[in-house]
Amino acid sequence: MVHLDYRDSRPIYAQIVDGFREQITGGVLRPGEKLPSVRDLAAQLAINPNTIQRAYRRLEAEGWIATVPGKGCFVCGDGEIREREKKRLLLSFDEAAAALLTMGASHGELVARIEKGDHRHA
Repeated sequence: MVHLDYRDSRPIYAQIVDGFREQITGGVLRPGEKLPSVRDLAAQLAINPNTIQRAYRRLEAEGWIATVPGKGCFVCGDGEIREREKKRLLLSFDEAAAALLTMGASHGELVARIEKGDHRHA
């Protein structure tokens, strides 16, 4: 189940999108698994069905899920998801690396950081 935090600055639909992404990449939702219907999830979360529909459309546009008319929404294949997420993260990495270089970090510092393997701490 997706958790909503009404104190979070992100829109509700974005929290739903992020929640499903985390469940899919974390293996909680497996490829081929059916997501709750728009109506059911809206009732569970006590929010407008249009918000769920917007989140599902975003997930589908990003390739996380596929809609089968008359059947529902299903998680896409594992390989597709991992490849898409890898591309998204590499783009974020490229942007961060470019910003660091602009701020004066050297290529050597970036390479050393990657080779060190501890990417959780500054």
